[in-house]
Amino acid sequence: MKKLSLIVSLILLSIGLLGCQQNNNEKVDNEPSDNEPLDTKAEVIEEDFVYRLVTEKAEYGKNEPIKVYAELEYTGGKGEIEIFHSASPFSFPMVETTRNYEIGYGMDEPLLRTKLIKGEPLRAEYRGSGGYDSEDKKEYIDFIRKIMNKKFPEGRYVVNGIANFYIIASEETEQEKKYNIKAQVEFRVKNSN
Repeated sequence: MKKLSLIVSLILLSIGLLGCQQNNNEKVDNEPSDNEPLDTKAEVIEEDFVYRLVTEKAEYGKNEPIKVYAELEYTGGKGEIEIFHSASPFSFPMVETTRNYEIGYGMDEPLLRTKLIKGEPLRAEYRGSGGYDSEDKKEYIDFIRKIMNKKFPEGRYVVNGIANFYIIASEETEQEKKYNIKAQVEFRVKNSN
């Protein structure tokens, strides 16, 4: 009986170990291949607003200027509407997926108002970003310094764009209606040799 129990235990252990083995021929990262097309344009409609996020190219050369912009268009029933926001209604935080580095997007937070005319998009371009803490690793600090100097290192970047603003939904009650519209585009930076 002990012999049978030992054999069954060895079989179960062998099955468990075989289940844990990993096929080393499989690609385990989630990084798309260089041939896979990237999403360079995104459009999100939320009620009376259309938010667009665009990168002008899917692939940029190393140290080439990155051209990303956002648009917000009012499509509602009025001829115009006023929105309230921080320094800009747009932010452009990113993730560099090859190294898995987050690239923050800081912004001043005064309360500004902007008038949107129906059918005329408000547009803003990405002008740079990034920041680091003294406790961050040297590799990350070096990477972010390049980004802050608008010299993007080779890699794949995902822009997690946001249009963040509010409107006065009711003039009588001054009730606010908040919007936090998100879209995503991506691009690569490659050595242009």
